[in-house]
Amino acid sequence: MPQRIALLGSTGSIGTQSLDIISRYPDEFIVEALVAGNNVDLLTRQALRFMPEAVVIGNEKGYKKLKENLNGTSIRVYAGTEASCQVVSSLTVDVVIASVVGYSGLRPTIDAIKAGKKIALANKETLVVAGEIIETLVREYGSSIVPVDSEHSAIYQCLAGEEENPVEKITLTASGGPFLNWSPERLKSVKPHEALKHPNWDMGNKVTIDSASMMNKGLEVIEAKWLFDLLPEQIEVIVHPQSIIHSFVHFSDGSVKAQLGVPDMRVPILYALTSPRRFVSDLPRLDFNKHSTMTFIQADTGKFRNLALAFNAMRRGGNMPCIMNAANEIAVDAFLNEKIGFMQMPEVVEHTMENSSFITSPDLESLEISDAEARETAIEYIIKLKQ
Repeated sequence: MPQRIALLGSTGSIGTQSLDIISRYPDEFIVEALVAGNNVDLLTRQALRFMPEAVVIGNEKGYKKLKENLNGTSIRVYAGTEASCQVVSSLTVDVVIASVVGYSGLRPTIDAIKAGKKIALANKETLVVAGEIIETLVREYGSSIVPVDSEHSAIYQCLAGEEENPVEKITLTASGGPFLNWSPERLKSVKPHEALKHPNWDMGNKVTIDSASMMNKGLEVIEAKWLFDLLPEQIEVIVHPQSIIHSFVHFSDGSVKAQLGVPDMRVPILYALTSPRRFVSDLPRLDFNKHSTMTFIQADTGKFRNLALAFNAMRRGGNMPCIMNAANEIAVDAFLNEKIGFMQMPEVVEHTMENSSFITSPDLESLEISDAEARETAIEYIIKLKQ
């Protein structure tokens, strides 16, 4: 039987690439539901192509237009967060691809876990914000999480068959983004259009900015802690500009495993949907004649302070990663709208982390309050920076 898939964030970068993969295996996958935030036009085109049972537009203002666009089809049209949560919990859904960017992806993912679904997780913030809660729910409801991020997929693949063997540490690789060799002084003048030019990966705006500031790697560090049950001291980051080796796993006997491949997100998306099997694909192959040189550089947490802030948040635990994430989302939006400079983003995050209430063992309600308060603190600080 083909797997029936609900896709959260269908109009984003991961969402569109997921649909590309699904379209290549029509006998293996069926799109059961599509969920998007604001892009009514693209969601309409996707719905007419894949004919899911249901579509949801997160922004309720887009409901009327979407409903009109799909008039005459059998597709059920809904709007809002509650509808998103209900759709992913449907009895007919087998797999939920969680690719909504940001904190907003948390609630639907939790509902899918409670419904016992397999989660192909591309939303970093779910585990960053609520890692302990998510892990408890996965065990309680018999759900499973398979990572989609290339780095975490690499670790997941390296650990296959190694269940009884102790892991010494993992190494997440980072491309270094477009500003790897820029001086801190030069980084002060970075414009949004420059930060959106990633040298290797095709990603959405928010993730691309996070990659340029290395916050993306910081989020992945925290995510890795929960995905693979690691201590903070078992996780390290190294800059690998070619983005060919996606991560390393170091074992206690001194052996090291690595997963390699061209920078193409469709590869880990496919593996997340099919693991432990590997489907035959026509996706691009790695040619070592074209990639004969691979370099590794120590991550500069002085220049890219967001990475250091993420490690600090992970070590402190509690609601601190939630606070950090909320402040970063506000800072990225402010930078994209040219309200603050590139080097002021970590300043906003650090200020918010230092001026928010710390909770050692937060529940979901506490995390929602922490998220809201952190956003308010970050916005107030950005206003002060502009004065």
